[in-house]
Amino acid sequence: MRLDKFLKVSRLIKRRSVAKEVADKGRILINDKQAKSSSDVKVDDVLTLQYGTKTLIVRINKILDTTKKDVAQEMYTIISETMLPRDEKEAQF
Repeated sequence: MRLDKFLKVSRLIKRRSVAKEVADKGRILINDKQAKSSSDVKVDDVLTLQYGTKTLIVRINKILDTTKKDVAQEMYTIISETMLPRDEKEAQF
C-alpha cells in the first residue's frame, strides 16, 4: 500500500493530500530511510513522522484498504511520541 494512503486509512494524518505534502517535504521515514508519498509500506515497517511539534514513531501491525474509526488504531502500534518545546521548533525554521 502507498504511504499516503496508509496514513489516511489509519487516521495518523486526516487527509491524503496532507500526508503527501508531509512525505514530500522529507518529514517521514520508513525504517530510517526517507520516504516519498508513493513509497510502499508493509507489515512490521517502522514509520517516523515529524509534523508540527510532534515526532511520532509507529510500527505497522496490519494493512487494510478501508477501516472504521475504532478499527484504524489496530493498524499500528505507537512506539514513541515526543513533543518539541515551542522555542526549539522556532529555532529549526
